[in-house]
Amino acid sequence: MNKLAVVAIGGNSLIRDNAHQSVEDQYAAIVETARHIVGMIEQGYEVIVTHGNGPQVGFILRRAEIASEVAAMHGVPLVSCGADTQGSIGYQIQQAIDNEFRLRGIRKSAVTIITQVLVDKNDPAFLKPSKPIGSFYSEEQAHLIQKENPSWVMVSDAGRGYRRVVPSPAPRQIVEKEVINLLVNAGYCVIGAGGGGIPVVVKENGGFDGVDAVIDKDFASSLLATQLAADLLIISTGVPQVYLNYGLPTEKALDRITLAEIKEYVQENHFTPGSMLPKVQAVINFLEAGGKEAIITNPESLEEAVAGRTGTHIIP
Repeated sequence: MNKLAVVAIGGNSLIRDNAHQSVEDQYAAIVETARHIVGMIEQGYEVIVTHGNGPQVGFILRRAEIASEVAAMHGVPLVSCGADTQGSIGYQIQQAIDNEFRLRGIRKSAVTIITQVLVDKNDPAFLKPSKPIGSFYSEEQAHLIQKENPSWVMVSDAGRGYRRVVPSPAPRQIVEKEVINLLVNAGYCVIGAGGGGIPVVVKENGGFDGVDAVIDKDFASSLLATQLAADLLIISTGVPQVYLNYGLPTEKALDRITLAEIKEYVQENHFTPGSMLPKVQAVINFLEAGGKEAIITNPESLEEAVAGRTGTHIIP
C-alpha cells in the first residue's frame, strides 16, 4: 500500500466569511480543497480525510431553536447535530473528490463513514465547556444570545468575536477504525471522524450511548492517525505555516522543526488557545505516540506542503 496520510480540514475553512455561509458556498470551498487532496493522492498517498463542523453544528442548533419557537418543532440534541454534519459534509467531500477522480481519469472512489468516538463519561470536560461551536458574534449579540439561552456558555474566541462553547472530552478510541482501515487497504479514499466523531460512552451492558459534546477534530484526527499507524498527519488551518509572534513585527514562519522545539514553543505561550494551540498539541500527541511526521498548513497548500515546498513540518 502507498503511504497513508490523515488530512484534517477545518469546519471554519469551509465557511470563508459571513457572506459565504450557504450550502452552495461550502461546496465551492470543498471542491477547491478536493483538488489539492487528489493532488496528494497523485503524489502516492492513500488519504483519510477528517473535517471540522463547528459552524455547521451551530447553524443546525439555531435552526432547531427557531423552529421550536415559531412552529413548536422538536429540538435536536447536540450529539445528533454532529451526526447530521458527518453525513452532509461527508457527502459533499465524497462527491467533490469522486468528481475530481473522474476529471483526472483516476480509477478510485471516496466513501464516508459515520464515525463514533469513545470518550470517558467522567471526563472533567463535561463540567467545564470549552469547545467553540457556531458563528462568531459581537459582544452585544453575545449578551443578547446569553439572555435568551441562560444555559449556554459564551466566550471570546481568539479575538475574533464571541462563540458558544460546549464540553469537549478527550477522544479515547475510534469505534469504526477497523472499518476505515479495511476500506483504505482496499484503495478507497475515506472521509471519517467528521467533526471529531460522534461522542459516545460505554453503557453498563457494554453498548454505546451518545452524549452531548463536541470532540476536537484535531485530537480525533491525531488519534485516528496513531491507531492506523499513518505515515503523515496533516492539520489544515488558515495560514500556510505556523508562526512565532504571529501578527507582530517579529513574526517568524516555522519551516521544519523537531518535536522538542515545538514543545518548547508551547511552553513559551506562542500559540493561541482555541486556535493554533490545539492543532500543535494534536501534532505533539501523534509524534509522541510514534508518528513519523506532521504538517500544519492551509488547504490550498496541501500539495506544495507534501512536496516539501511550504508548510510547517514537525518531526520526532
